[in-house]
Order: sequence, then C-alpha cells, then structure tokens
Amino acid sequence: MPNSAVFVPHFHWDREWYEPFQVFRHRLVTALDTVLETLEANPDFRFTVDGQMAAVEDYLEMRPENRDRVVALVREGRLAIGPWLILLDEFLCSGETIVRNLQMGWAAAERLGGAMPIGYLPDMFGHVAQMPQILARAGIEHAALWRGVPGSVEGHAFHWRAPDGSEVRTEFLFDGYDNGLDVLLVPDQIGRALGEYAQMTAERWGGDPVLAMAGTDHNAPDPQLAAWLRKASGAELPITVATLDEYIRGHVRDEVTSVVTGELRSHVRGNILPGVLSVRLGLKQRMAVAERTVDHAERVNALWSRRDDSAFLSLAWHKIIESTAHDSVVGSGTDETCDQVAARLAEAAQTARAVRDAALAEPAARVPSDAYLVANPLPAPRTALVEVDVLAPAAGTALVATGADGSTHPVQLISEDPTVLSDERMDASQLERVLRRIHRRELFGLLIDRYELTPGSLVFHLAEVPAGGPFDLLILRREVAAAAAAHPGEWQVRTLAEARATALVPVHVPASGLAAVRVSAAEGDTAPAPRLTPATATVTPAADALSNGLVEVVVADDGTLIVTGADGTVLSGVGRLVDGGDRGDSYNYAPPARDKLVSEPTRITVELVENGPLRARLRVTRVYEWPAALAADRDVRGGTTVPTPVEMLVELRTGEPFVRISTAFLNRSADHRLRFHVPLPRPVTTSASAGQFAVTERGLTAEGGWGEYPLPTFPASTFVSAGPATVLLDHSSEYELVDGGSALALTLLRAIGSISVNIHPLRDEPAASEIPAPGAQDLGMRIESRLAVLPSAAGWQEADAVALAEEFRNDVLVTRGTAPAGGALPADMSGVRVDGKDVFVSSIRRVPADGDEHGVGNGIEVRLAALSDSGSTARLTGDFTEATTVDLLGRPLSTTPAQEGLELALAPWEIRTVVLRQYPTVPTSRP
Repeated sequence: MPNSAVFVPHFHWDREWYEPFQVFRHRLVTALDTVLETLEANPDFRFTVDGQMAAVEDYLEMRPENRDRVVALVREGRLAIGPWLILLDEFLCSGETIVRNLQMGWAAAERLGGAMPIGYLPDMFGHVAQMPQILARAGIEHAALWRGVPGSVEGHAFHWRAPDGSEVRTEFLFDGYDNGLDVLLVPDQIGRALGEYAQMTAERWGGDPVLAMAGTDHNAPDPQLAAWLRKASGAELPITVATLDEYIRGHVRDEVTSVVTGELRSHVRGNILPGVLSVRLGLKQRMAVAERTVDHAERVNALWSRRDDSAFLSLAWHKIIESTAHDSVVGSGTDETCDQVAARLAEAAQTARAVRDAALAEPAARVPSDAYLVANPLPAPRTALVEVDVLAPAAGTALVATGADGSTHPVQLISEDPTVLSDERMDASQLERVLRRIHRRELFGLLIDRYELTPGSLVFHLAEVPAGGPFDLLILRREVAAAAAAHPGEWQVRTLAEARATALVPVHVPASGLAAVRVSAAEGDTAPAPRLTPATATVTPAADALSNGLVEVVVADDGTLIVTGADGTVLSGVGRLVDGGDRGDSYNYAPPARDKLVSEPTRITVELVENGPLRARLRVTRVYEWPAALAADRDVRGGTTVPTPVEMLVELRTGEPFVRISTAFLNRSADHRLRFHVPLPRPVTTSASAGQFAVTERGLTAEGGWGEYPLPTFPASTFVSAGPATVLLDHSSEYELVDGGSALALTLLRAIGSISVNIHPLRDEPAASEIPAPGAQDLGMRIESRLAVLPSAAGWQEADAVALAEEFRNDVLVTRGTAPAGGALPADMSGVRVDGKDVFVSSIRRVPADGDEHGVGNGIEVRLAALSDSGSTARLTGDFTEATTVDLLGRPLSTTPAQEGLELALAPWEIRTVVLRQYPTVPTSRP
C-alpha cells in the first residue's frame, strides 16, 4: 500500500462548451482571482493551470494589473502554467497545428516565468501516434493523460512510444483528472477517505505516492483546501501539496515497465467519444481551409515577399489553435458556441488570405496584366490545371497558353460570359443618375475602356484591363449634360463588356516556385496539336464514362461508379450512399433500435458537364427518399420521407491517377447519418489512415470497456487506405471498415439535435447535460464534400499516396499580373525543392536570423517527416549555403554546410526541422 499522497490542486477549463467563450471567461476571472489569493495566503499551496496558456492569457486580458503577481508565483514554482496554448483535439487538426500550439504555449509561458515541462493532456478524446515524438523533440520527457490508454497498462505510468521510437514517461490518470475530489467530499474525513482510496488502488501505485488530482471543470479549489490537507496529513499517510510537475519529476520512483506504442484510442478506462469526428461537418471543413490558407501564406511570404507579416500570421495561427480546443472544433458545444468557432476559423483564413495575396502581389507586379502568375505552394514541381479569365476567341479561333520560355499548350474553353450587362431606356433627364454608378473608372466591377456618345444613345465598353487612353469622369459628365440638353426625350443606355471566357490552362510550375502564363488566340484557324505525353493523355469522355489513360470511371446503372486503375484494379460500386437513423448526440453515434437504411435511389440522371481534353466531368444526380426525422420514441425512423437529390460530380484530369468526386445535397432530414461507400474486391482486415505526421494502421475492432461501446470508427486527415482502395481527403473525416471488411465507409454527414443525451444506447453515462443543439442537424444547409479515389493493388505506398494527397489538397495559387499589358513574361522561378519518397513537408516559413531580436531575418524553416516504416532520404535544394537542425521549439542542435543542397537520412516516421540560411536576400520591412 502507498505510504504517502500528493495532492495536485488544479482545474480543468473548457474555454467554450455549453456556454460561449465570454460567459466561461467571466467565470474564469473569478476562479483565478481566488487561486491567486489562495496561493498568496498559503506559502505551501500549489496550483496547476490545466496545461494551457489560453486560460492565463484570457485572464490577464481582463486583469492586466495582476501580471506581476502571476509572474512571481510562476517563478517561485507554486503556479504551474503551460506548455500548451490550448488543450486541443489532436485528431481534428494537422500535425503542424499541434506543433504551433506547443510553440506558442511554451513561448507565452516563458514570458511569464517558465513553462511546465509536462505534456499535460487531461481530457482529449484520444491521442495521436506521434505525440511522444512531438513532446520529445521539444525537450519534454513526461506526459500525463487519461483517455485512450489500453487495458494492458496496469500501473499508474507507462512508456509511450511514437512510431519513430521516441518515448515519454506518461502518468496515467486512470481514475480521471478529478480522482482526488471524492476524498475531499467531507473535509474532516479526508484522512480516512484517502486511506480507503489508497487501499482500493494500491496495485496501481507500487511504492509511489498516491496522486490525488484535486480539481474539476470550471471551479477554483476551496480556499480552505490547504488547511484541510494540513489537518488530514498524518504519520501513516503524509500529504504533500504539489504541482503536477513536482509530483511527476520529484515524487515518483518506481521503474516503469509498461510500453504502449502509437495512438491511444482504447475505451477501456474512459470514454473517447468518437462521434465528435463527424458531427458539425462545417467546422471540420473550416479548420482545413484555415490551416491550408495560413500554410500557403507562410510559404509565399517567406519565399517571395519583402514584407514582414509575422504579426498577421501569428494572429491567424492563434485563432486556429484556439479553435482546436477539444470542445470547439469537435462541435460538441451549443449552437452559439459553434457559431463563434466557425467565425474564428473564418477570421483566421481571412487574415492568412490577406498575407498570401499581398505576398503574391509583389511578383505579380512583374507579370503583364494580360497574363497570370501561378504559384506552387508544394516543394515539388508539378503541372497543374488552372482556371483563368481570358478574352473570348472569335468564332473559328482557338486559344493557346504560352509560357515564359515560349512553349505553347492547348487550352480548354469552359464557359463564356455575357457581353450585354445592361440595356436601358430612359428620359434624357435621368442620364445623370446613370453616371452615379461610375466610381472613377469602375463600373459594374470592370473598368471603362471607352464610351460612345451619340444623339439618343450612350454606350459604355468595359474591360478587365482597358486598352484605350485616359478616362476623365468630369469630361464625361460635361459631355452627357450637353447632349441631354441638346437632345431631350428617350435615350438608350447600353453597358457592354468585352467578350470574356473562362479557360482551363495547363501550367508547369517549379518546386515552391512561380510561373507566368498568357492565353491568346492561336495563329491560324485551329489550335496546335496537343503536345501531351502518354502520362498526361487527353481525357476522353463518353455519355457515362471518363478515361485519361491512367484511370477510367464508368457510371453503373445504379448511379455508382466502376473505377479502374492503371494496373487493372477495379473498384465497383464506388459512391454507394447509405443513410441511416442516428438517435445519438454530438459525442456518440447511436442507431435506432429499429433502424431503416436507405441505399437505393428512386431516380438517376447522368449529365456530361465538361468534355475535355484537359478535364472532363460527369454529374450523376440520384434522388433518395430519406425519413424526415426519428419517430417520437426515437427508436425507429419516422414514416414521413422527403425526396433529396444528391449530386455527385465525377472529374478526371490529365495526368492524375485518381478520380475526383464531389457530393452535394440540401439536407432536409434530421437525426440521420449518411455514408459514402467504397466496396472492396475482397474483404480486408486492416485499414490505414494518414494524419498528424503518421500513417496509422487499424483493425476491424476497437478495445472496449468503461461504459462506451467500442465502435470501430476512426479518424483520417489526408487519406485513408483499405486494400486496393485509397481515398484522398479534403478535411478530417470519420471512416469505418464495414460488412466484415468488405467496404470502406466515410461519413458525409451526421445530423443530431443535442449536445448529449441522458440515456444513450452505446454509452453508459451522459457526456454532458442534455442541452438542445438544433444547429447540429444542419437542416436547410447545403452539404458538400470533396474526395478522390485512387485504385492500386499495391496499396497506398506504391501508389504514392503521400504525394498525391498533397497535390489533391493544395491547389496552385493564381493571380493576374499588374505590369503593363503586352510585356514579356518573367522567367520561371524556383524556391525550396524537396525530393524523396514518402517525405511529407509540413511547413515552410520565414524565421528570424540568429541574433535578430526583432524577428526579421533571412532563414527559411522547413519541417518534414518520413511517412514510412523504412525511413526516407530527403534531398533539399535551393539558394542556401548552410542548414541548421533545430528542435520543435526552434532551438539549434547542429549546423551543416549545404552549398550544393542538403541530403537528410530520415529514420522511419522521423520528424525533422531544419533552417536554411543565406536564402536569396530579400530585404524585409514592415509596411
């Protein structure tokens, strides 16, 4: 039996949840006021602030006068803060976001006296496989957590090992992060209650002290706690008050023997609430957009801009990280809370977009205004298809795209815009009202190229880029006034735009580089013959089939797809939709006891939307009769159905070995789950999904226990693979191998109406109060999803899924040039290039030069990972002369000359961060 106990006073603070952020912050300020007063009144008292700096930042924003008090207590070691900025959901954000969370939290804690060097993860809904490596590469040797630990762990600690072999000693909070509260229920009986608890759990502690976590959600400890514990401490079971750091690094002695490798998603000692992966789809999509936009903004700002926009980038990252909280992006809050999360993510994306566009405006100033700048955010060269606005060709004339080297490429015309924007008749006395529409030279979003003024007629000719001479609005006003006076009566006013069209253009762009392209009429009556290699064969559509030489897709009679890969792999029934009832809540899916599955459409139409040669699209529309809601008893779906058309846009592009699929429908049903099925040629027993610096393999079952049924639904971020089917993803998703491993099912929508339900068929205890959340039904919302299906018998590695997933998720960036029209196109430019099989590049950004205290420097930081069991060799090339390897907090480890590039031997699943110095000197200034 343990011979001592350590109490760790703390609270767990959900920044927003069943109340919105500002309501919770009002409580937070009161709670931390009490904490500071208690600490200052009791020199032997300690407090641990939940491992997240957001609570401290939120407090000091309201109580700035207390900053010095906080700093003093932190420096004394009595107030433990950090290391995270927010306690995040690890599966619903990128690995890079996890790293930035730790970096920003650590830095914020250092500014207040120092971070707690413990990877404290008390209430996350499971943990990603690479978390031990992330912690270890930041110099953190210990973690502490509760949910997801497998049943094989018998003690109160274990070694948690990442796929690369990194380990952290992990304190297992097996009774939760509030296990000490029951002991404190009757203050004058603490000694007795503690003795009973120590005896009940003796096999867990060995010779180590009992850890009593004395705290819970959203409450400060009682100010009398220190006195209660002093009174309860006795010779048989002495009590010490400590921070979590002091307990883990100062009180435990027993050797840890248990080792757990990889992700923690077991239900055996705590609910992991897997339904959060699929509820409130919009939040998951907004997170992906925000992360992608800030990543692109950092890359182009680092490589092509003279501006120091670090403040804006930090703001965008901060808002993203705030939104990753385990009660935020998961969507388990009230509607008003989730609305705020969505708005915050939108603001993050908008901030990053401003930085991205400003960075691209600089090289765009060297591109003529009748051409376009194309930027590649990926560190590998690629040929991408871009949509650009061009002058519509005359009848019988084709268009070609010309690059800076003079090479030409075929262009696919997609659509033409109307040329007559308005045709009005009015009295001459009303002409002045028309002129009020003009702002300097702008009219209807275009610019006035010229105008024609004749008796009774005024015609404006508009253009994107005016070819005519100067335009003077004052002269126009004078001329119109004179003409109206001279010719009273009816006038015709027409506004004509130059004939414009949207064209699809293939553009080859260097790694992390820039290219310019101009589209113009081809010489002669026809376009030049397509100069496409066999690997980029022309897309050939039929009435119900598409093929590009690498993959073929045929629409079957039931509206599903038959997809055939280059190696002959055939996937039949792709896109089968299965809709079932859901009587669960935001935390856990639950089918009605008498469910009704709907998988057969009542009507199917197939339409050819685009006919190649660069891109071809088919639209398959299937109409389903879905029940409108559950019945009153919630154990059966109601009898009223609503016809719901589901559009499936099927797309092939030249050079791509996968088929792009988008689905869209207006959701008119409540209480249901819709899944997209990819049937497999034969059953499989394992799947693998990519995300957070790893590809994690899983089986057909999950480990059960506690009070939650272990549904084998799992998270996937960038792709998921089962047998010969790999699905590339646009955002974090939920998937399951169903029908005994015969099909891969991805959740497109889970519509529910309550944060938690008191009686849940697949979970013993409520996850929260039964608070209505009607917004989580997504009623009246257009539900859109985007994915791609990659068939390959050899599996995801041989299919190069790591690289293809990056291409699928990261479009090139396109902006019109702003230099005078007609000039020469600037030469292509290359940035950082990274070559290597299964090498994933997580970040490319500007970092301060050594010794630059102002944060403006010429270093380019590259973070990459080997997504392979055998490791990878990464070769980095660009304009740099040395490379410094740094840890995940940016602290230098070693420096290597790199005049002819840098070759990195990456161990299996290793994350490596390097800073490249003496990049092309781009003077940086604040605007």
